Formats: sequence, C-alpha cells, structure tokens
Amino acid sequence: MEVLHSAAAAFFLIAEPHRLMLLFAGVCMGLAIGILPGIGGVAGTALLLPFTYSMDPAAAMAMLLGLGASTTTADPISAIVLGAPGHAASAATTLDGYPMTKRGEGGRALGAAYMSAMLGGLFGALLLGVVLPVIRPLILLVGSPELLALAVFGISMVAVLSGNAPLRGLTCACFGMLLAMIGSDPQTGTLRWTMGSLYLWDGLPLVPLTLGIFALPELCDLLISRKAVVSKELLVENRMGLLRGAQDCFRNWFLVLRCSWIGSGMGAIPGIGAAVIDWISYGHALRTEKDAAKTFGTGDVRGVIAAESATSSREGGALIPTIVFGVPASSGMAILLGAFLMHGLVPGPEMLTKNLDITYSMVWSIAVANLVGSGLCFAFSGQLAKLATLRYTLILPVVLCLVYIGAFEGKRQWGDLFSLLFFGVIGWTLKHLKWPRPPLVLGFILGGMLERYLFISIERYGGAWILRPAVIVVFIAAAVSLLRPLLQDMRTRGGLRDMVAGFGAPRFSARSLFPIFLLGLFITMMTQAVSWDFSAKIVPLVVGCAAIVFCTLALLSDCCKRPGSDATGPAERAKAGIAATIHMDIASNIGHLSTRTILLRGLVFFLWMGGFLGSMSLIGVIPTVPLFIVAFMRAERREPWKIVIPMAVVMTAFIYILFDQLLGVVWPSTVLGGLVPVLHGTVPSL
Repeated sequence: MEVLHSAAAAFFLIAEPHRLMLLFAGVCMGLAIGILPGIGGVAGTALLLPFTYSMDPAAAMAMLLGLGASTTTADPISAIVLGAPGHAASAATTLDGYPMTKRGEGGRALGAAYMSAMLGGLFGALLLGVVLPVIRPLILLVGSPELLALAVFGISMVAVLSGNAPLRGLTCACFGMLLAMIGSDPQTGTLRWTMGSLYLWDGLPLVPLTLGIFALPELCDLLISRKAVVSKELLVENRMGLLRGAQDCFRNWFLVLRCSWIGSGMGAIPGIGAAVIDWISYGHALRTEKDAAKTFGTGDVRGVIAAESATSSREGGALIPTIVFGVPASSGMAILLGAFLMHGLVPGPEMLTKNLDITYSMVWSIAVANLVGSGLCFAFSGQLAKLATLRYTLILPVVLCLVYIGAFEGKRQWGDLFSLLFFGVIGWTLKHLKWPRPPLVLGFILGGMLERYLFISIERYGGAWILRPAVIVVFIAAAVSLLRPLLQDMRTRGGLRDMVAGFGAPRFSARSLFPIFLLGLFITMMTQAVSWDFSAKIVPLVVGCAAIVFCTLALLSDCCKRPGSDATGPAERAKAGIAATIHMDIASNIGHLSTRTILLRGLVFFLWMGGFLGSMSLIGVIPTVPLFIVAFMRAERREPWKIVIPMAVVMTAFIYILFDQLLGVVWPSTVLGGLVPVLHGTVPSL
C-alpha cells in the first residue's frame, strides 16, 4: 500500500503544469539530439545539467529523463531514412530499416520504430516501478564473472549476425576485438599498437568507428548512384505506412515483449551498453522468429521492432542500479547520478523509503516521455520521410558535415576524423566484398569488456569463477549460439567430407586482396605483441591467432572452391528442407554500374571527405562548412544559387549556435591560426 500511495503521489507530482512543461522541453531536445549523428544523449544531459540547479528534484529528474528517454526514440530516423545510423545503438536498425526505405516502405519502418520504442519504454518504466522494492538482492548476485559470461554470449552472436559467411564474420569479430585492445593495457600499462600516437593511448573511440563502418558506406553509395534513396511515387504509395508499422508492432507483440525483457534486464547490468543490447536483441529475433533467416537484413519489419524495443526499454532498467546502489549502468546514468547528488538525493535505501515519491516520479517521467516522444515523431514523420526523396546533392553535404562533427565528439581530437575516414574506407570495402560489418562493431564493443572482466574475475575468484552456476548456464548458451550456425552451414554443404572434396587449386582474384591484407595485418600485429608482458599479450595473442585461422580458412574457401561445388542455392536448400541464409548486411543498389564507374565515383566521394578534412585543418570547422556545401552542390549538380546560399547559411548558423556556443566544443587548432598569431584568438575557435 505504501508503494501504491507513493506511485499515486508521484503521478500528481509530475502532472503539475510546470513540471510537464519541463518534461516536454527535455523530450523536444532529446528528439533533436537523437536525429543528429554522433551527439548522443550524454552530451545533451551534460548540457541540461547546469539548468537544473534551481529546480526541485522532481522537475530536474523529469527534464533530464525526458531527454534521455526520447533520444533513443529519434535515433532510428537517420538510420532508416538515409542508412546512416547516428549512434551505435541504432546500427542494427539500419539492416532492415534502410532496405525498407529503398523499396518505399520508409513510413512503415518509422512507424514500427516509434511504436516499438514507445512500447519498450513503457515496459521498462513498468518493470522499474514493479521491481524496485525487490531487485536489490538480485543485483548483488551479478559480479565480474557474470559480466564476463554475458560478454562471451554477446560475442557468440557473431555467428548469427554473419549470415551465410560465418568464417568472414568470425574474422571481422576478431578484427573488432583487436581494435578494442589498442591503447594502454589496464593491467600493466603496456602500450599496445599505438604506433607512437598519443591519440591511441586511451584506445579508439566508438563513435568514429560506428559512423565510418555504417554511415559513410551508405552515403558513398548514394553519391555513386546519383539518385534519391527512394522515388516520390513510392513514397506517395505508402502514406499509410506509419499506421501499418504501428500495427506490425501489435501483431508481433510477443517479440516486443521478449526484446523489451532483454533490454530492461541487460540495461540493469552496469557496463552493458545500448549498442550491445541492440545487437543481442536483433540476434535473438533472428534465431527465434519464423523464416527470419530468409528475410532479416533485406527489409523485415521484425528486425526494426526487435532492435528498437530493446534499446528503448534499457532506460528503465539502467535506472535500477543507479537508484538502488548509486552505480551508474551507463555514461548517461553517471551524469544523472551527479544530478542526484546535486539535489540532495542519496542513492540507496533512502530512495526506496524516504524519497520513494521522487523515485516513482522518475518512473512516470520515463513513461510520459516515451508517450510524448513517440507522439511527436508520429506527427512529423511524414515530413521526415520526404528526406529520402531529395536529390543526393541536397542531402549529402548537410549529412557529411554533421557526420564529421559527430565523429569529432569521440575524443575531440584530429585522430577522430582520421579514424572516421579510415573506417569509412574499411566499411565500404567490407560492404561491397560482402564481408559482414555487424560482427566487427560487436567485436569492438565487447572486446575490451571481455578482457577487463576476465582479469578481474581471475584476480578476485581465481579459477573458481568459471564454476558459478550463472556463468556455466550463459557459457552453454553461448556455445550453442556460436556452434549452431557453423554446424548448420556444414550440413548444408553436405558435411565435412563433401566440403573438402569441393576444393581444388587456388584461383586468386582482385577480391582476394582484402583477406590477404587482413591476414598480413593480423600477422604483423601478432609479431609486435609477442614482446609484451604476459598479462598484456595473452588475450590479444589468443584473439589474433583465432583471427589468422579464420581469415586463412575464409581465404581458402574463396580461392580454392571449385565452380559449382557449393550446391547451396535457394532451390537446393528448399529441396533439402534447410532454411536459407542471407548476407547479413544492407544490399547495394549500385550493382547495375560497372566496376570502373563504382571505383571512380567512390574515389570522388572520399576525395570530398579528404577535402573537407584539409580545409578544416587549414581554416577551421565553421568556415569550412559553407565552403564545402557550396562547392559540393555546385560541382556535383550545378544546384541553383537560390538553394545553395540559404542552405550554406542556415547550416553554418546551426552548427555555430549549437556546437560552438551551446555545447562549447573546443575545435582543433588550424594551420592558419598557427601561421598568423594575430588571428590566434579567433581562427582556432571557428
């Protein structure tokens, strides 16, 4: 009865007009930030924090949680409409959302994303309200061994996310794990693969890597095709798509429920980020939904539903350890914890007794924020979906400017921009050579976690950590998840004997250069790692050797397979009663062009990217934005000045006000600023 009374009192607390207005303001800001690539709710929460000093605790939490809860609602917009995920948490949504847009079902994908986000967010809020009084003992059972087991389980999803190329997927996953180990080793302080660069001492940031691997390849293909993402005729035919997408969520209510459980449950575990939950939920749907192996990755609305419902439900789960123990489950919760202390709220028993009404006001804030955020997205999605019908010369310069600035939010160093460009080339190569990209990102996210929790578990528990019941159960589930697709692939190819019999003399082609490059890279990295301290090299050597084995097998499979030896086409699979597997990535729409045209236009795209970087280093970010927009629009299509000038002015003003003035981004120094001391106080700050 005390809990119900506090929940009712909290509802009337939030229902007061001035708190609702503050909640609405937080939601609007969260939606705006969610659309922008690379910014994220953390920056927005940090920006809002100083404005909550004079507010009462309930109002302050309402505003901050309104922003945090609605950011994930707007995340999928750029991923679905343009194929460019603004944040790592919406990368899985791109796999099915963007193909739906390309065939004219962007409205349906957006409707499914908004509705599943709303339902997932409401589920997370409900779960938070119900379990808060009883969750404390359960959270205490989760230690570093369990976190390690969950990291291993996440890695096991690589086999599912590799589609019909398990060896390539495992190679990419190992590559991602090795990238995650770049920097100073936490155990010994050994510098691993830093190449003498101070930027790499703290490791590679996630944002430039994600934007490079997923966003730049789609934007590059948009320039190569020189067409809009979707024709206006297709968009008009799908005006009812939003409603249809919402109906899809209710038809797949059990999928929404399961994925919301995954998001809330894993969100309550500190250290498990939204990007991990996103992929695990997507992999779960891929394994459990009927005929998912045939349709996921090609534009299946269930893929969008699975990813978005889990991501949005995470917010409620992440609040549990923050409130109960004062242990933030994410970087956003860490800032919220600072707001707690600033307003005199002490996490722990007081939040469940003395301040229970404040605690339940947070539950109501998350629920209302999800309702309002989804409602606003539904209201304006008709206009947002039209972005996909614009000419590429109107979309690319604006999005590329935002991508560059979003990538710079990683560490706010030049290295962020070089990383973006490097991983953009890697991502585009992976896509067109049909090497799956999701395993690389998943391996990068989980690689550092796996190594960290392994050493903590050994130090605290010795060898006994592996005998903990929860660890054993999760490890068994991970083994099944990893081996099942590999064994199924062997079965579809007639078993190990038939697979070996199908190999002949190697036949190298231009496509073989990429795995050869990876193999050389892995060998070089392992050669350098041999001289490190034992604690610093043991995990990289294990992962690197596995990468060499998988890459070698993938290369041999590509080069030595006899033509016609792999009778595993759709007809053969159907005849054998075996489910089809797919290439788990976004299909390219430039296959009708010649290889020479694709390479030349791809080179032009990356030259534009390099030109932006060069101009930025010379004169600064703010002056480069209008120059880049004008040059791109006039050179690519001779857009009329009446469109070019307003777009350049508006975009420059937007970036200057938001990033320079409000967020206070410290831009990198410029060549001109170093050569002309008189301008030192102005040019570098541009």
